[in-house]
Amino acid sequence: MGKHNRATKAYTSKALLVISITAISVIAIYTLAVGLGEANPWVAGIIAILGFCAVAPCALIIYRKISEMRNGTSAIDDSITNLESNMTLNLLNGIYMPVVLVDENDKIIWFNKRFEDLADTRGSLYGKSFSDFAPIKAEMLYDNKKEKGAVLTAFDRYYNVKPYRLPYEDKTMTLTVWNDCTDLEKASSRIRKENPLVAFIVIDNLEELMQYAQESYRSAAAEVEGLIREWAVSMNAIFREYERDKFLMIFQAKHLEQLIASKFDILDRIRNVRVGESNLPVTVSVGIANMEGSLEEKEKASRSALDTALQRGGDQVALMQDGGMDFYGGKVQVAQKRTKVKARVIAEELTHLISESENVIIMPHRFPDFDAIGSAVGVAKLAEFCGTRANIVTNLTSPEFIKCYDRVKNLPEYSKRKVFVDFAEAQELLRSDTLLIVVDVNNPTQFEAPDLCANAHRIVFIDHHRKAAQFDYETKLTYIEPAASSTSELVAEILEYTLAPGLLSKEEAELMLSGIALDTKQFTKNTGSRTFSAALYLRNEGANPVSVSELFRTDLPDLVSEADFESNVIIYKSRIAITQNSDRVKTTAQSRISAAKAADKLLSVEGIDASFVICQNDDSIHISARSNGKINVQLILEKLDGGGHFDAAATRMVGVTPIQAMTKLRKAIDSYLEENKNN
Repeated sequence: MGKHNRATKAYTSKALLVISITAISVIAIYTLAVGLGEANPWVAGIIAILGFCAVAPCALIIYRKISEMRNGTSAIDDSITNLESNMTLNLLNGIYMPVVLVDENDKIIWFNKRFEDLADTRGSLYGKSFSDFAPIKAEMLYDNKKEKGAVLTAFDRYYNVKPYRLPYEDKTMTLTVWNDCTDLEKASSRIRKENPLVAFIVIDNLEELMQYAQESYRSAAAEVEGLIREWAVSMNAIFREYERDKFLMIFQAKHLEQLIASKFDILDRIRNVRVGESNLPVTVSVGIANMEGSLEEKEKASRSALDTALQRGGDQVALMQDGGMDFYGGKVQVAQKRTKVKARVIAEELTHLISESENVIIMPHRFPDFDAIGSAVGVAKLAEFCGTRANIVTNLTSPEFIKCYDRVKNLPEYSKRKVFVDFAEAQELLRSDTLLIVVDVNNPTQFEAPDLCANAHRIVFIDHHRKAAQFDYETKLTYIEPAASSTSELVAEILEYTLAPGLLSKEEAELMLSGIALDTKQFTKNTGSRTFSAALYLRNEGANPVSVSELFRTDLPDLVSEADFESNVIIYKSRIAITQNSDRVKTTAQSRISAAKAADKLLSVEGIDASFVICQNDDSIHISARSNGKINVQLILEKLDGGGHFDAAATRMVGVTPIQAMTKLRKAIDSYLEENKNN
């Protein structure tokens, strides 16, 4: 509009100049005629006036034609454009939608009648900020990438506000058009609130409690079902038992916010149901998917969430949302399952997968310990039995690996070819039909070679740590049992069902037994009948406990490092011990092992329920945590992207200083204690 106004003004001024020149010319001719000649002044004046009236329009026409030939435009077009601009403003002023024109400083410079009626201010709106009437500045409207505009709340209603850039001279104005979408937003909100969600609920430990209180089984199950049914009725939900001790519930999404606020206190109510003379608590696992899609898709996602909750040890709710997986509960230690039916099924399925693969790559976690290496060696033996080439990818310079490799390097299957490889060699071995078996870890941040999982098409997980979260990749088989003492225990059960007696060598059996001994603290923690059954199998295969104990011998530098941790202890919240290594002792790859041993020792101090040891390495911070069962250290370190078990967990932090790590750890502890202050 400004451009056309300037053009009109320019044309008008030049037209006046043409008329002025014509008038001066006529006056000059009149003067000469009267002064030099004998013409009558009155007659000459009348002739001059008539001549000016005739010549001036002709001069204007000639000037316009010349302008058109020079500029290729018509002055009449400018007039029409100016008319169109006025018509546009009149149209915007009269439409039912509010319209506001804002300058580069977010100041209102024009508005229509509808916006003025909505603003209902006594003073002038000119010069006021756009953000005085909307929750954001006008410039921020362009951040919304959607063509439909941004939905804002203003004047107690919802408006879809769409911005348009209007260049003016060397500035850029913003024209905003407000479309009232209150009814649409209310309808969308109602649909979201009434969106049906599917929940799967499983009583996850009655089978284990039966061995302690057989006669109380059905009464406890009935009491738990009553609590769940009462919970469903409070939400007007559909509730059905689809299998023994397994339930399906469909409820509206509007109840989810309240459930999250209460941290799914139904878990606490069910946990109050006790069984037998030992007063053991009953627990449930729940899987819920809050997502868009059909009921079939929600049902599949909820089942997946339930599987994750069970793989994390049960007694919790796994809530799958667009932003990821959230967990609530997990306050009770996992009871070890007595049946081995699942182990037999897994053994058959794993054998089939290995047999149909061209080769197998076995990957433990970073900084492998005896359990990681022992379980990897056990899986490699299974692959050898199936006639499939297997390689183990690990850190070949790790002290723990070197100890283990010295035990097996003279065996024919290890001396004739290279079984242990590093990451670069493993990448060369990866094929489309390669089977990648990940052992003793399920958290991607702890993988020895994360890129292998990203590139592999066929993946298997075997682990005893609680599942960190939903996997971003599909797996052929997932065998995660938090109730197991170690991954070596799980692999030993698989081998017992698959291999004939005597096929497992003495050295391999000892490595697997050392893995069980490590994670059970020499069979003093987290043991069950299946733990000793696996140890008995390995003992029958030739494992010598005396030879195993030699792997745990400590050299002098490690002893000094361990003592260094124990000399910097602080007591936090009167029940938690925290320590870190000092600058006096040089850190090595073995320092992590010393940190874990120090965490175990600190737990033996009177009044200490949990211990945390911060170990500074060259490029990262490692935290080892232990608990006596009163504090869930796994939930604490999950807040720092770690994981593990209820009573033993760890995490690795990159790009932080020891002071920052200490601060983050204290915040995680405070958060956990606040969430569980009533327990």
